[in-house]
Amino acid sequence: LAPENTLMSFQKAVEQKIYGVQADVVLSYDGVPFLMHDKTLRRTTNVEEIFPERAYEHSSMFNWTDLEKLNAGEWFLQNDPFWTAGSLSRSDYLEAANQSVCKLADMLEVIKDNTSLILNFQDLPPAHPYYSTYINITLETILASGIRQQAVMWLPDMERQLVRQIAPGFQQTSGLKLDAERMREKGIVKLNLRYTKVTNEDVRDYAMANLSVNLYTVNEPWLYSILWCAGVQSVTSDSSHVLRKVPFPIWLMPPDEYRLIWITSDLISFIIIVGVFIFQKWRLGSIRTYNPEQIMLSAAVRRSSRDVKIMKEKLIFSEINNGVETTDELSLCSENGY
Repeated sequence: LAPENTLMSFQKAVEQKIYGVQADVVLSYDGVPFLMHDKTLRRTTNVEEIFPERAYEHSSMFNWTDLEKLNAGEWFLQNDPFWTAGSLSRSDYLEAANQSVCKLADMLEVIKDNTSLILNFQDLPPAHPYYSTYINITLETILASGIRQQAVMWLPDMERQLVRQIAPGFQQTSGLKLDAERMREKGIVKLNLRYTKVTNEDVRDYAMANLSVNLYTVNEPWLYSILWCAGVQSVTSDSSHVLRKVPFPIWLMPPDEYRLIWITSDLISFIIIVGVFIFQKWRLGSIRTYNPEQIMLSAAVRRSSRDVKIMKEKLIFSEINNGVETTDELSLCSENGY
């Protein structure tokens, strides 16, 4: 619905009445926390047009005054990563085209009343002037915004002890899949994991340990439904406007209905197999045995009467010869005294 990590995207998220948002925080060279997912500005801004010689620099190496000059919305309309640009209204299209890099403080002002926040950080280059203090600066910005501490899920694994001291109400969240016991030791209460790395058993184990799970990135209703049925508490999505229209898991059948279809299918299969067996037995039982003479006479029915007469004469002659041979054998036996 809007370019990522822009003020418009968070405004749209709040309009959709979502549970929470996720943001990637970077600190500018002059100490201003802003939002950017990539290490460079190339994908989501026009930095190659405004500062071509600095296009491959880390985004944190720009002053805020330089970041303000960049456009952070035109790429979204040109590339249309989610095939949604064509569905935007005229006013939304123009608003998206004029988006700029978003400050953390501006985003917090939009979401602070009713929305939770999953907060992540990019590591700064060692040459950055605020390399050792950027977490303190970010914490100050968050606390100054007035957002409830319980609404903030702190994802970075570094400096957790410092964060607990300054903001004890933050929900410590891990992006690593660890066993429940180790999570409790580290004071983790939530997990933020890719959905492909978690099984149903993992979700149940974490739930038994009182750990909630958020999975990303889930955009399809069918996948959302499966995870919902598995007991996942929340998901991160690029299509919140689609998933919010799913009031309950779709296409999944109740257990009793599934068992009924399963048993019915088994019964039908059994009846078909028995039917085939009976038919095969009946078919084989209807086949009669014939001696050679009967087969020849049966085949001769379709021939002319002259052919039939000749075949009969041959059969009679054959029987006479067989009789003579038998008589000779008996005579030979008697002569020899047998």
